[in-house]
Amino acid sequence: MELDMCNQREIPLSYHLDFSERGYKVIRELGHNQEGGRITYLANVQKSHQQVVIKKFSIANTGTDWSGLKAYEREIKILQTINHPRIPRYVDSFETSTGFYLVQEYKNAPSLGVRRNFNPEEIKQIALSILEILVYLQQQVDPIIHRDIKPENILVDENLNAYLVDFGLTQTQKTTMTFSSLAAGTPGFMPPEEYLGYSLTQASDLYSLGITLICLLTSTNSVDVGKLVDQRNRFNLQKLVPQLHPCFQSWLIKMIERKWNHRYANAAVALAALKPIQVTGNATIRETLIAAIALRKRTTILGLAIVGMFAVAATTLILSQQGGTAQQLQEISQKPYI
Repeated sequence: MELDMCNQREIPLSYHLDFSERGYKVIRELGHNQEGGRITYLANVQKSHQQVVIKKFSIANTGTDWSGLKAYEREIKILQTINHPRIPRYVDSFETSTGFYLVQEYKNAPSLGVRRNFNPEEIKQIALSILEILVYLQQQVDPIIHRDIKPENILVDENLNAYLVDFGLTQTQKTTMTFSSLAAGTPGFMPPEEYLGYSLTQASDLYSLGITLICLLTSTNSVDVGKLVDQRNRFNLQKLVPQLHPCFQSWLIKMIERKWNHRYANAAVALAALKPIQVTGNATIRETLIAAIALRKRTTILGLAIVGMFAVAATTLILSQQGGTAQQLQEISQKPYI
């Protein structure tokens, strides 16, 4: 269910989608994914006046991938097995001569694909909300991997409650991938292990969420995410978002580590780590020390030597009660982590 609120438009009077036999009356178009052959509509349930989203899959674009399921069959299969208040629930599905239609609960919340400005504290709340959904998905008997987390697939209401939509690429962790389903996510948001053809893990969606948060923090559209990387194809957060607290920067860096086993193991671990973190402001001496060590340990094989170096520096700082060493630690922590 991809909602592009910028492209909302009334259905022309000359073009009537008549779903009255199915019990629905279309109100307007919500989004149009031309490349994927999908269109979403807002509609009323005629008997109850409840609003729903009807997602159309063009028959010509419903290729098969994992387990031999077509995109809409896979999405239905997943949605029918989950029940979370911030995942629009499955309502109905039907087929016509022009396509296949999936009906879902409507959430009155625009997607993050719509340009809106959030402050860092609000972005943290959105991150917590999405992580809670991922914890639920990953705690299923067969953990669920969304595979397409990006701003357009996250709806956020005025209370900063986030909703996760579009399960068309979703797979379960135990699923055996076929060649046609590899690297099927969105460029720029796909974790490296996906486009390299490796098995996905519960850390895979964390990478995509991390990139999404960077887009929000820098007010960058999804299509421009590639402009945020440096010459080494890395995100230099100290340069992109210098106002962030070093601990939040360190948390975010771990979310987007290239190697999945260097990220948080799963959403529950990432959620627990994020909750107590301060988002903006200056770090304490201890926080600066820890953040600097964490950043350096990811970029050099001399991690133990660096720990020793900072231990000596910290001891000197305590004994001298001078501000000079603290300033040096702060400067070290703000250097690019690459």
